[in-house]
Amino acid sequence: MENAPFFEDIAQGPAGGAAHWLTTADGLRIRVGHWTGSNVKGTVLLFPGRSEYIEKYGPAAVDFLARGYATVAIDWRGQGISDRTGATYAMGDVARFTDYQHDVIAAVDHARLLGLPEPFYLVAHSMGGCIGLRALHNGLPVKAASFSAPMWGIMMNPVMRPIAWLASGLSRKIGMDQTLAPGQVTQSYVTRVDHAENTLTSDQPMFEFMQMQLREEPKLSLGGVSLRWLNESLSEMRTLSQMPSPDMPCCTFLGSDESIVDPGRIRDRMAEWTDGALHLIDSAQHEVMLETLEIRTCVFDTTTALFDRHR
Repeated sequence: MENAPFFEDIAQGPAGGAAHWLTTADGLRIRVGHWTGSNVKGTVLLFPGRSEYIEKYGPAAVDFLARGYATVAIDWRGQGISDRTGATYAMGDVARFTDYQHDVIAAVDHARLLGLPEPFYLVAHSMGGCIGLRALHNGLPVKAASFSAPMWGIMMNPVMRPIAWLASGLSRKIGMDQTLAPGQVTQSYVTRVDHAENTLTSDQPMFEFMQMQLREEPKLSLGGVSLRWLNESLSEMRTLSQMPSPDMPCCTFLGSDESIVDPGRIRDRMAEWTDGALHLIDSAQHEVMLETLEIRTCVFDTTTALFDRHR
């Protein structure tokens, strides 16, 4: 088990956090981190969103540990300090969207090797929600799941949707899929906007927390996506939309001010999820786990109450 860099000072997570390098079945090196403590009754498998990294979830790990749960978080391939697959370091990219499942399998095996307490539970944010839904269909060994603004669809002008499909698909045929998608830039969103215009959180200290992390450790930063990533994500979301909801207890959180993922897709999915509940959060933006204290408390209390019921 090889230790990996872990930026404890910027994570602000529970004491004793650590990270390790893992090698996936298809040969990529990814970083997986964890936090645990005494009297832990289960472990959260935390699936971050696009452009995110382990240390961003230090505060979430504090909240989960306070409620009796250890946390495992992943630097997906192509982001954090895991192996990056894009033509440039700053470009978000993946060869096939289902390749993320290699990362999932490696992380679960690692959690068991560490001896982290079971049962396991899924907490998945944004892009992690798309990866997590596929993982549930693949038999992810969890007792219950919680989704935060899951990327089951991308917010997009209806006029632009067919153009996105056409441009991303054509780029693969002509060998241009390793270029930035239209409108994307190489600078991280968090470092190029200020709190007043951001669409992630209404909580200024939390937004400044994210900015501090990338200022202190720029190597964690990631810019816009490749045309290949766009095409792969559109295809995966369409495929998943045609599949039934898993037989799994689930809660999903959606902010009233969501502007990144498609709220309609989330409502449609949760309306037919037999053992699922959709929680609409007034005045919340995309990052409900990094929102105001009142919102965060509601999210973590509701999530762990679900987990407690399914031990």
